[in-house]
Amino acid sequence: MDVTEKNSLRFEQIAKRYGKKEVLKSLSGKIPMKQITSLIGPNGAGKSTLLSILSRLLEQDGGSVYFNDKLLSTYKGEELATKLSILKQSNHLDLKLTVKELVSFGRFPYCKGRLTDKDRQKVQEALLFSDLESLQDAYIDELSGGQRQRAFIAMIIAQDTDFILLDEPLNNLDMKHGVYVMKTLRRLVDELGKTVVIVIHEINFAAQYSDHIIALKDGDIRYDAPTDAVIQADVLEDIFGISFDIIEKNNKKICNYFNL
Repeated sequence: MDVTEKNSLRFEQIAKRYGKKEVLKSLSGKIPMKQITSLIGPNGAGKSTLLSILSRLLEQDGGSVYFNDKLLSTYKGEELATKLSILKQSNHLDLKLTVKELVSFGRFPYCKGRLTDKDRQKVQEALLFSDLESLQDAYIDELSGGQRQRAFIAMIIAQDTDFILLDEPLNNLDMKHGVYVMKTLRRLVDELGKTVVIVIHEINFAAQYSDHIIALKDGDIRYDAPTDAVIQADVLEDIFGISFDIIEKNNKKICNYFNL
């Protein structure tokens, strides 16, 4: 088995039920290394459920998840947190924290709250990478929604894991901060060699920034392919049930689904 195969996140016959409802129907797949993989699909397709299982926030009812060629369930929490990070959809804090203090939480798996010089350096690097140095002493609860989300992403950057999973990080963001977040994720892949998995609703962000797309519908994986193969009018119509017009500009595809 080569290095790429060993350093991977894959799932086999994953199933999940909520009562009588089958949310995931025996799904299998593998996350491409050092790429952005977007999970797309209509509401209720199973995107967030799959991401939660891949990050071990939720236990599947059937099937297995393998990380670095080991069952994900066999990892100790502290060890896994140095290899895989997750940013959930809703992040609320009751504590009065500055941006820098929040970002420092990303180092907890390594230092258990007692920051070393290396940890402090990682925090500063994350603030710089996220363009948050000027806001590092600001309190989280005084920031805009977009600035707050950037701070949480900086915390994940400080955690310095090879795999980064995010559940709808663009939720409730304006266009400017949405673009900023996606550009930051793109840089994490291109400059730092990270592997990013993201649940995303805005199809044009997926089209512009993703390398790979896993499209879900009714608990099934309908498509699992490079972005260009999925961003096709007939494919998207099959997934979302509406008509699309695909416009190409600067070697990128724009999805028009208005008034068609």
